[in-house]
Amino acid sequence: MDRVRKLTGAEPLLTKGFTGKGITAAILDSGIYPHPDLKERIIDFRDFLNGQTGCYDDYGHGTHVAGILAGNGKLSRGRYRGIAPDCRLLPVKVLNRRGNGSRQDILRGIEFVIATREQYHTRILNISVGTLEEGKDDEELIQAVENAWDAGLVVVAAAGNLGPGKESITSPGSSRKIITVGASDDEQKEEFFKRSRIQPGYSGRGPTCACIVKPELTVPGSRDRSPATPAHASPPRRYTVKKRHLHGHACGFWSRRSASLSASGSFPISMSKMHMREKRCRSEASRKPSGAGVFLRIDRLLR
Repeated sequence: MDRVRKLTGAEPLLTKGFTGKGITAAILDSGIYPHPDLKERIIDFRDFLNGQTGCYDDYGHGTHVAGILAGNGKLSRGRYRGIAPDCRLLPVKVLNRRGNGSRQDILRGIEFVIATREQYHTRILNISVGTLEEGKDDEELIQAVENAWDAGLVVVAAAGNLGPGKESITSPGSSRKIITVGASDDEQKEEFFKRSRIQPGYSGRGPTCACIVKPELTVPGSRDRSPATPAHASPPRRYTVKKRHLHGHACGFWSRRSASLSASGSFPISMSKMHMREKRCRSEASRKPSGAGVFLRIDRLLR
């Protein structure tokens, strides 16, 4: 995270006091392990899978995302601080110990964050799951995140890991309203990907199926060191390095076969259909709104 803070220009902002203090960020993921870098700022926990009340993470994904977003670097003397080390955290568990979850649980999680936004002073909703089914957007998920945006939340989602083809942005990141984040360093040297299912150029690319320019932002998404859960670090250690993690927006996929949302996996896109949609996008480009909406979304984040 020390590398990421420098590359994104976050370090000067932290020294000026822009640390996320007073802001609550809700994270829809696999939960959060009460790591020393995080536990003092976890204000509540909601488990839509097992109904547990004590905060936990049986997959490790949510903890890593939370560390990138809000770790304070307590166990590393500040070296592995996140981007907003003073913000409060509201973990919402919607993924199980294998990184899978149902669409219904995701929708319930989003509804919960909307309903409690004033109670917890929630300003940001981070979505760590997504879907792309033969190039079609998931309208239910998109409607849910747009409801959250209309309720006053800044909603941020990942571009997904189905790149480098065009129209590979996953839902709900394909929504025209929310902020979508892609990886800026997904073209690593070949040896970086040798022991992984990940391929170079993994970050989702726009335009979306509806011809919307995406993503709005790109940030380092590979080799980010962040807090670990004891059960998912071998040998057990305080921090781990994971691939395909954006700034608190690691994205998953939805498989039509299992009708589930997942933090890992993929669904192939038909290249012939992709070319057809590319032609349609070009023909509709003149009817698209300008990029002014991007600045309005960023402005909401800063206010």
